[in-house]
Amino acid sequence: MSFLASGRGRLLRVLPARRHRPPPRGASPSHPSSSRFPSVGKSAANDGVLLLPFLEPGGYAACFRRCKAHFLLDGVEDAAESPAELERPPPVSLAKSLASLAEESAVVTQKQRKPLSRMEQKRLAELRIKKRVKGQYLNGKFHDVMANVVATTDTLEDAYEIVRLNSNVDLASARDDVCFAALAEQLRAGEFDVRVNVYSVVSKSREGGRLVLPRLNLRVIQEAVRVVLEVVYRPHFSKISHGCRSGRGHQSALRFISNEIGVPDWCFTIPMYKEVDVNVFSKIICLIQEKIDDYQLVTFMQNMFDAEVINLIFGGFPKGHGLPQEGVLAPILMNIYLGSFDCEVFRICMRHEGLGSEAEGVSNNQESNLRHWFRSQISGMKDREENSDAQTDRPLKTKLYACRYMDEVFVAIVGSRDTAEDIKSEMVAYLRNILSLEVDDRLYLMPVRRNSLGLQFAGTMVRFTRKENDALKAVHKLKEKVRLFASQKQEIWDAMNLRLGKKWLAYGLRRVKESEIKSLGLSTPLMDHIVQFRKEGMKTDHWFKTLLKVWMQDINAKSEADESMLLSKYIAEPALPQDLKDAFNNFQKQAKDYISSETAATEALLSNLKDKELAITCTADVVIKIHAPLRYIQKCLNRYGLINLEGFPKHVSTLVLQDDELIISWFAGIIQRWMRWFSEVDNFKELKLMLVECVRKSCIRTLSAKYRMYEKITEKRFELDDYGIPMVEDFEAIMAPLESNSLVCADEALMYGISSSGLFVLTLSRVRVPSQQFNCFVMGCQSASPSMYVLHVKERQRFPGWRTGFSSSIHGSLDGRRVGLCTQHVKDLYLGNISLQSVDFGVLIR
Repeated sequence: MSFLASGRGRLLRVLPARRHRPPPRGASPSHPSSSRFPSVGKSAANDGVLLLPFLEPGGYAACFRRCKAHFLLDGVEDAAESPAELERPPPVSLAKSLASLAEESAVVTQKQRKPLSRMEQKRLAELRIKKRVKGQYLNGKFHDVMANVVATTDTLEDAYEIVRLNSNVDLASARDDVCFAALAEQLRAGEFDVRVNVYSVVSKSREGGRLVLPRLNLRVIQEAVRVVLEVVYRPHFSKISHGCRSGRGHQSALRFISNEIGVPDWCFTIPMYKEVDVNVFSKIICLIQEKIDDYQLVTFMQNMFDAEVINLIFGGFPKGHGLPQEGVLAPILMNIYLGSFDCEVFRICMRHEGLGSEAEGVSNNQESNLRHWFRSQISGMKDREENSDAQTDRPLKTKLYACRYMDEVFVAIVGSRDTAEDIKSEMVAYLRNILSLEVDDRLYLMPVRRNSLGLQFAGTMVRFTRKENDALKAVHKLKEKVRLFASQKQEIWDAMNLRLGKKWLAYGLRRVKESEIKSLGLSTPLMDHIVQFRKEGMKTDHWFKTLLKVWMQDINAKSEADESMLLSKYIAEPALPQDLKDAFNNFQKQAKDYISSETAATEALLSNLKDKELAITCTADVVIKIHAPLRYIQKCLNRYGLINLEGFPKHVSTLVLQDDELIISWFAGIIQRWMRWFSEVDNFKELKLMLVECVRKSCIRTLSAKYRMYEKITEKRFELDDYGIPMVEDFEAIMAPLESNSLVCADEALMYGISSSGLFVLTLSRVRVPSQQFNCFVMGCQSASPSMYVLHVKERQRFPGWRTGFSSSIHGSLDGRRVGLCTQHVKDLYLGNISLQSVDFGVLIR
């Protein structure tokens, strides 16, 4: 604006000079020009000097240019002096400019941000409760959390949102008719009756027992209490504790075993089992009172225990299936109670590692100078300065590793057998005497280097196997190639013999039919002799089958495996040239001899290496493998009707009457559960083949049985890859998005009981009738239930059990129970998006 201001100033200086210029000489007031403007009065005459520039030679053009510039500059000045410009704020600093830029970018990002996922919303609700709990911390304890946190309207509403998110219900949908203000007032006044807000489900059989479950109001309060206990105790949990914790689930436990332990000398698991009684629960209450000073909370939890709604069992079944008998508070209470056992494990570790004597058999990377110094200080060795260098070079004898997933404990020890026995006895004694838990008497130490069977832990098999060197890998590879080549030739040989046998059958039937035509003259004495035994009125095909039965009885065909072996052994092979048969048999014999000789040589080589390394550590040659229990999974598939006794897929008859999407979701739920639980096992390739061979084919055959179509047509009609049931060649591409989505919900503290929820079959009970209508039984869902379903669980095995994606040890009172579900929640149950804990089985009991 400086150049405009300077130009305007020059113009203002020029205009007054022009305006006050004196008239030229000789000019009179009665200038001839005045007669040209008769209408101009006295005022115009007074301003006549303004017209003088026009009368000068070239003055008109010069004045026009100056006035034009004047008008333009006046417009610029008026625009600069407008009210909007006069109200402009003063210039801001660079820091404020950058801050405003960040706010603008945050607004844009907020507009472009995707909506929060289900688990992200649950985490936000828990964070809101967490802030209220931390406000009650004073002098090392939390005070009055029941009255000031749980018994508040905001906390109860957040807990209700958590219940609805666990049920996979949209928070914007219709809500239950629950007055949280009145509920909070009842809790603060101590007037909330726990027994009124529970219902019991009694088993139809005598041995099933009774199960007490919470109604919606009590379930909301339990969720609030659970979040409070997790906020208080989660920072105090030990590092060996896994399960129901953020970042410390079953995958982290298995990674610790496979990556951190190395190769121990001894290992064992501790199977504990105990249904919580008054003694155990009183100890849990004492542990809670160490961190929380709240009489109301203790009284409320005691009331829940008296009403039998806590549902806490140690070792009764594999935890994490989301079964109703697990209870909402069971995971956190179990971790609180077994936290003292974790501390005892650390004390045992320091006692044996710090005071134990040195021995051989451990690699140098396991040494600890601090433990050597600590041991030498306590033992009072006088010459520790002289022997410090020698002690530093000597390895430790004892090293203890422990990992606990809920109520399953895995222990690995590097050291002598006596030390391992002492550690085992100390742990068992603490569990029995201090924690009042029962431990299986069949507990034994497993020598790692002499036992390849492995141990069962967290639904997997932990095995210690020896790594193969390059020479052994080459030998095994060549041996497998020879075995594969020989098996391929055997398959071709059997197929050709079967083809010859079938042609023999067709030729025999044709000759029998031709022999009946007398005009052809093809009858033979043998055929005429056989025709004498033909009954009157018997058709040719029937007669030929009768002849085959007589022949099969004569050769004792029942001892053969199938018809291919029968035709190959008794029909095709006897007719082949002897030289051809001898050549083939010799080839197969040489292949078997080579395979057996290489196997024997390999075993001898391994035994020699083992004898040489008895006194030397074999840490570099032994690795830990985590395997999925394929045989047990195959048994589960058989019990659920996916495969027959021989392992071949078949259709599931209980699913035929359901919708196509629900049928496919049931099979897709099996694959998704296995992907979540067994994604990091070492035998996942074998499991992948089982997924495709059994689950996919069983799904196709179930849909084919429903529509009575050929399997190829069914596979083309239903795009199973879009539902997460891929083929072998497309498995990696289809399951990669599922794995990436599962990483978002990998937090087991949020997904406990949902990600590995057990699978079951819901059969259609009856269609809804207008006289009796029900809403969906899932807590927080107000959708109508179009059908009633019957819950069928075919896995009732108790401890020990496996986590295979199928329900294990479900309570007997729930088997055969009728539930009303909307279509969306039937699909969610099949896919494992919700668990049975979200179902209110007491709707029909009211």
